[in-house]
Amino acid sequence: MKLGIVGLPNVGKSTLFNSLTKAGAEAANYPFCTIDPNVGVVAVPDERLKKLGELYHSKKVTPATIEFVDIAGLVKGASKGEGLGNQFLSNIRETDAIVHVVRCFEDTNVIHVDGSVDPVRDIETINLELVFADLEVLERRIAKVAKTARMDKTAGKELDLLNRIKAHLEAGKLAKDLEITDEDELDFMKSYDLLTYKPVIFAANVKDDDLADDGAGNQYVQAVRKWAKDNGCEVFVISAQIEAEIAELDDAEKGDFLESLGLKKSGLDKLIEASYRTLGLMSFLTSGEDETRAWTIKIGTKAPQAAGKIHTDFERGFIKAEVINYQDLLKEGTLAAAREKGLVRMEGKDYVVQDGDVILFRFNV
Repeated sequence: MKLGIVGLPNVGKSTLFNSLTKAGAEAANYPFCTIDPNVGVVAVPDERLKKLGELYHSKKVTPATIEFVDIAGLVKGASKGEGLGNQFLSNIRETDAIVHVVRCFEDTNVIHVDGSVDPVRDIETINLELVFADLEVLERRIAKVAKTARMDKTAGKELDLLNRIKAHLEAGKLAKDLEITDEDELDFMKSYDLLTYKPVIFAANVKDDDLADDGAGNQYVQAVRKWAKDNGCEVFVISAQIEAEIAELDDAEKGDFLESLGLKKSGLDKLIEASYRTLGLMSFLTSGEDETRAWTIKIGTKAPQAAGKIHTDFERGFIKAEVINYQDLLKEGTLAAAREKGLVRMEGKDYVVQDGDVILFRFNV
């Protein structure tokens, strides 16, 4: 999973990125301090892996990972070359979803690029720049497809879709809000990699005293939540400053620190949960003496395709999947004991993998 972190300058975006990834992107109180996209890879915390690794005495424990791309702060006119212009846009096109950091705190020491705190205005500023950037992509594609549309039925169908998307964006709407049911048109839409077609998760950045009640008393957070609800997006409340402090602690200290703040989860935990929900993802597990590992797949994936995540040969030569829920395995202590109680199932090609399944694939190539 690859997530792009965006936001206006000075909203806490790079501070958040640094704390999530410890990658050390420069953070300072002025616009455009993040000039090149910074990339960091984060392990997805998963208690199940640790327990299974201990059970099997695994030599290696490999969690699922998320790649974060931190991109230069946007300003009005970015799509036309203002600030750092289009420099960031090609990088964000490669991501699965956008994490939009929105400033929900007052601080006279931290300059707001537009002079005041107004998260809904900020969201609309960014969205408008993404719309303009997508229109450029569409215009280039329209020019190309129009050459063959008269002679080619498929090209004609695509041109019709392109013009509909263009009119939709010109009305100030996002590509993801355009209703499309035709399978061919959906395939075309996905291939364009439009920024406004990507799912968005809002990170409402607050001061630490707004964390304990999850921003319930913060008017800016409420405004973001309303906007997100109306537009089908996820929101989570975070303090980039607190995340920076958490990043400096070891695992044992993190729990105590969160508890002292009245928190059950870190911002990273909340972001990962929101990302998995937004993208419809889950994890199945493999475990043995050599390695215990989490594999991220789409919810609804069938056993052969899940096997293909490990190796294409596993999918090609799939025979059966030996499946047990990880809690049942931990409770019984060994796979043999679980088998005796009938807790291990042999599943075929139509089995839909469930979150927390521990699977041993049988295959023959």
